[in-house]
Amino acid sequence: MTEEFRIAVDGAVLRGERREGAGTPLVLAHGFGGSRRDWDAVVAALPGANPLIAYDLRGFGTSDTDGAAYSHADDLLALLDALGIAEADLCGMSLGGATVLNFALDHPERVRRLVLVSPLMVGWTWTADWIERWKAIGRAARAGNMAQARDLWWNHPLFDTVRESPAAAAMRASIEAFHGDQWVQDAQRPALPDSERLGQLSAPTLLLTGERDTADFRMIAEAIAAMGRNVTRIDHPRAGHMLNLEIAATIAAEISRFLA
Repeated sequence: MTEEFRIAVDGAVLRGERREGAGTPLVLAHGFGGSRRDWDAVVAALPGANPLIAYDLRGFGTSDTDGAAYSHADDLLALLDALGIAEADLCGMSLGGATVLNFALDHPERVRRLVLVSPLMVGWTWTADWIERWKAIGRAARAGNMAQARDLWWNHPLFDTVRESPAAAAMRASIEAFHGDQWVQDAQRPALPDSERLGQLSAPTLLLTGERDTADFRMIAEAIAAMGRNVTRIDHPRAGHMLNLEIAATIAAEISRFLA
């Protein structure tokens, strides 16, 4: 049985769904511009008896924010505390990957196992190409042309493979549903680069990547695989960034085996 929840944290309200079950709960954190709905196809392919939590990060999906300075990892800590969860398995996609990695480095005692799907990393130094494309999206959003910003995002190389896949319509719908506020202004607190402390990553970690992901995310994955203490990487040929949409059943099986 799945129940919806609403948790007030400093300057925000986090909303999500909780499925009860026996064992360590799996917490799912989605990517930038998305929502917990981005995990639906993966959740449908996971064993139904296991406890699971999927939530909308601050300012995304149905979660709210008042513009106060924040950290997604601190929000995750508040969420686990509010739900009475002492230890969890964490799974994050892209921005959600940065969130759960940052959390695991800050609170290793709260993490049993960690799954990173095409992860971002807190404090990453982006390539010039990424920066220029991101600036163009931001300029359009700040000018009030959110339709152009969404088109630039949809046509970003990050989504080349998903645009070629049966999940293209779902991806486009997710982008159209995104309000774009974080392109205009994002109040995330500055943080030191997590790349400098990857050697402290001790939780057993499954790293799922696509061979056709962009250069930045490929470099992030290589750093995690090289520096983490106990990282198992599966690199999927022909897949790109959005593994949760492109090959949902495949990664669900890999996550299930790893957590078992």
